[in-house]
Amino acid sequence: MSSMEINRVLEQIRALQSQTKIGQPQAAQTQQVNAPGEFANILRQGLSAVSQTEQRANQMTEAFERGTPGVELPQVMLEVSKASVSLKAVSEVRNRLISAYQDIMNMQL
Repeated sequence: MSSMEINRVLEQIRALQSQTKIGQPQAAQTQQVNAPGEFANILRQGLSAVSQTEQRANQMTEAFERGTPGVELPQVMLEVSKASVSLKAVSEVRNRLISAYQDIMNMQL
């Protein structure tokens, strides 16, 4: 891998890092949820984005395995890393939602 490719991957990682804050999408941080329907829409959009990221990683992996011109290993690794981080973030959100639900259910009236 040449130093130019490494620099390009590092630039992409830095760009992604600047777009996120502690693993959360920037749009989800700035939006205030005022209604249950809005929360559901934000959650649905987030899950859709994670699904698209994973599909993109799978497509890139398959293209690299087939030897498609223009698909380089650093690109594939970056897409797979994005998908992995997205999946971990969704898992953490799920865990926190379950914990919040359990806390609410255990409250005494």
